[in-house]
This record gives sequence, C-alpha cells and structure tokens, in this order.
Amino acid sequence: MAASDSAGKPANTNEDTLPGFLFALTAYLLWGVLPLYLHEVGHIPAAEVVAHRIIWSLPIAGLVLVAIGRTADVRKAIMNPAMLGMACITAAFVTVNWSIYVYAIGSGHALEGALGYYINPLISVVIGALLLGERLRGPQMIAIGLAAIAVAILAYDAGGLPWISLGLAFSWGFYAYFRKTLPIGPNQGFFLEVLILTIPALAYIIYAESTGSGHFLTGLSNNDTWLLLFSGVATAVPLMIYANGAKRLKLSTIGIMQYIAPTMVFVIAVFVFDEPFGNTKLVAFCLIWAALAVYSLPMLFRRPAKA
Repeated sequence: MAASDSAGKPANTNEDTLPGFLFALTAYLLWGVLPLYLHEVGHIPAAEVVAHRIIWSLPIAGLVLVAIGRTADVRKAIMNPAMLGMACITAAFVTVNWSIYVYAIGSGHALEGALGYYINPLISVVIGALLLGERLRGPQMIAIGLAAIAVAILAYDAGGLPWISLGLAFSWGFYAYFRKTLPIGPNQGFFLEVLILTIPALAYIIYAESTGSGHFLTGLSNNDTWLLLFSGVATAVPLMIYANGAKRLKLSTIGIMQYIAPTMVFVIAVFVFDEPFGNTKLVAFCLIWAALAVYSLPMLFRRPAKA
C-alpha cells in the first residue's frame, strides 16, 4: 500500500525517522508471527476466519478514526460513487489475499505463503510495467527472471503452479495498484474497506451459526470464540501501526523492511510447523533470495535526487 498521510495526501518520505522505523518494525514483526495465530484457528474454515477478521476489525478501525478526527473523510468517500466503487475493488482484492493466506497457514502451506510475499515486490514491478508503463531497469529484469525460474522449478517439482504463492503475490500486487488510485488515507481506506465487507461477512457468520457449522457461539468451551474475537486485533493493529510508520520512512526503506515478515514466516514454517523443505525448495528459495538481493541492493546505494 502506498504511503500517505492521515488526510489522504502523499506523505513526505524523503527522510527516515526513528519513530517511523519503530512503527514499521513493530508492524512487520507482528505480521511475521501472525502464522502462529492462524495456525491456532487452522481447524476453522478460512472463510469463517476471514469473516470474523472483517467484523472485529471494524470497531478498532472506527475507534482509530475517531481518535485522529478523520471520520469526515469516510463520509465524503461514501457519498462519492467513483471512490466507493474503487474501494469495493480494493476490498475484493484484500479479501482474496486474506482468504488465501488463512487457507495456506491452516492447511500446512506456510512456506508457500512466505514465498508469495517474497515475490510480491517483483510482481508489483511487473504490474507497474504492464499497466502503468513503468520502465524496467536491468536489475529488475534480472530479478524477475530469477524469480520466474524459481517458480518454474517449484511447478515442475509439484506437478503444477504454486498457486498459493502466486495468488498471494498477485492479489496483493493488484490491491496495492488499485489502492494507489483511492485518494484517501490508509486508516480511512482500511475502515472503508472493512465497512463495505461487513454486510457479506455478517451474512456468512449468521448463516454458519444458524446451520451449526460456525465456531463462534459454539466455541465457548474450546476457546474458538476468543480466538475469533482476537482476529480483529491481529488484523487491524498491524495495519494501523504500519500506516503510521510508512509515512515517516523513505519508500526505499520500506522496500527493504518488507522482507522481515516473510523471513519470519519462513523460519516458523520450517522450524516450528516442521513443513518439509527439501533440496528442490532450497534451490528455489535461494533463487528468490538472489532475485531480491539483485532487486534491493540498488535501492540501498541509490543516491538521493537533487532538489
């Protein structure tokens, strides 16, 4: 998601600040340990978990908007058909992304989830080139080529494309692409998205509970109710913290820090969840890490533009 200030205007990202770094680091660390929570709700259908993430994120996001005094921005967005329509598109993509990720962790495919977020920056570069006409530089083309080889190796080994990884990368890439066209701040945009999703999410929860397949009202004895309630905190808090960090950091710094979360997910998948990690996956991940190094190193050594 592009960095912007609370009023929806482009943020000043020319300088890094210590508060910005701490905010962003906290958000990425929280995202990095999110699989531990999602693993606990792995026995609950992904659609139900996502529905509760939406429902219980809404009051948290609403309280934040009241605290920063930006509720008027949401009212204006709701009254603007074009802005509301774009928010529906971003809400759809973020729902797809959440659903795939919850399924990936719950079904024992956390490694594919980590891979998806590793290759996401490269997918975003491709989307920018195809849809925005952005010119691909040499290092970017090399990085994309290495990532494509890694995906091909995984596809050959598994007998099919790593759809979880590609689904996560493309859904978040298109979410970020469309989110850039939504002229509203990150906190307001998140509230608007979960507000739009509340009706279908609530309808799904009511249906699940009424048919006896839900885990919320029937989960008092095994903590499912509390786990689902916590989904709002697990979803909204990192996003809100990240929004406050991104506007206080350079985009290049954010670009480097975004690898913290998938690296933590990778470590958790291998050493905590004990997912199989054979030689083929090792080769593929080494190619991905090489691609990210080729992609990221120029950002570290790039000279700041002269005024």
